[in-house]
Amino acid sequence: MRGKFMVSAALAALFPITAQAQGPAVSKKDYQLHQRLVTLDSHLDTPASLDLPGWSIEEEHGVHSDYTQVDLPRMKKGGLDGGFWAIYTPQGPLTIEGFRKSRNFALLRGMSIRSMVAADPENFALATEAKDAAPIAAAGKRIVYMSIENAYPLGEDVSLLKTFYDMGVRVTGFAHFAHNQFADSSTDPSKKPRYGGLSPLGKELLKEMNRLGIVPDASHSSDQVLDDLLALSTTPVLLTHSGCKAIYDHPRNIDDDHLKALAAKGGVIQMNAYGGYLKASKPNPERQKAMQALMGQMREDAKMSAQARAALLAKRQEIDRLYPDTDRATFDDFMAHMLHALKVVGPDHVGIGADWDGGGGVVGMEDVVDLPKITAALLKAGYSEADVQKIWSGNVLRVLAAAEAGREAKGAPAS
Repeated sequence: MRGKFMVSAALAALFPITAQAQGPAVSKKDYQLHQRLVTLDSHLDTPASLDLPGWSIEEEHGVHSDYTQVDLPRMKKGGLDGGFWAIYTPQGPLTIEGFRKSRNFALLRGMSIRSMVAADPENFALATEAKDAAPIAAAGKRIVYMSIENAYPLGEDVSLLKTFYDMGVRVTGFAHFAHNQFADSSTDPSKKPRYGGLSPLGKELLKEMNRLGIVPDASHSSDQVLDDLLALSTTPVLLTHSGCKAIYDHPRNIDDDHLKALAAKGGVIQMNAYGGYLKASKPNPERQKAMQALMGQMREDAKMSAQARAALLAKRQEIDRLYPDTDRATFDDFMAHMLHALKVVGPDHVGIGADWDGGGGVVGMEDVVDLPKITAALLKAGYSEADVQKIWSGNVLRVLAAAEAGREAKGAPAS
């Protein structure tokens, strides 16, 4: 057995799951299998937690107290070996000053990820190639690949991507909630395309990704961007955290035709657990108003004192008490998207990117401690251990290996 969290020590705390809990009961056998697998999540927004005042990745936190979902103790309990730790930058103005501020923020966030690894080499290891994952997991360490969510920080200089590649980035998305200089977003407030897919600069960025061996990520971008990526990329495309339109018709999700086109080019959809993209829900106006006011105060600020953050968290807990969110997506909603994708394209083209610490999490799967439920549900649905291993990491690593091979075919330097 590899050096992961000892199963016997965790079972008493985690199981049996009560009948009231969402999702399947996880047997000891399923849990032990889950712990043997190499498990990766392709979209961890946890780097945002690293810069919170007084917060440590080494300590166990509570999803209902500080609302974080990933830390080292919970990764061990939930059998999460690691994943792609995202450098996320909010969309700002398409100006020189906006690009400069965003670039500096992204570089600092990347340094925070590298500092996490450097501070605890016994528990974390940086991974830069597909072949790195298995030996890191076998050594009992957490796997740290790096990614970029929203290419906005690159400004209009695609050569800056090489700096982030040298830092460790191996997956890059083009846009986020709004159109930017590279691509159309699926959720731009205008509801109108700006380019009808990739911009000319976005096409140059894709060429640089292919040259360096960086996986193109189409999540958050429009369907037309995905069309362009599938037509132009020399290596497979990844959707790091997306869902299925056939289950819930939301702009962030993709339809079956695009799923099939993605798979035909060797790509993979990594299933999202962001409730707003999994099902339609009834809005609670009072909660929305209170949360909007609070979020204005809780904008990410590494300079915020621990005391100020604690006061804001207390306000958040009071909102939850006064205006409970009673119409949240559930584990079954999450699995409906995954099982649909598996039905359409099969276990070679589906993975997991739950959007932890970025809005992901559903009733019955609130943080990474609950991840064995996914393995149990897949086994219950008739998928084999080999299938489940592909879904948990094999597929995303195959796509990464293909990007590496594409770089080598072009004779691009590895560093």
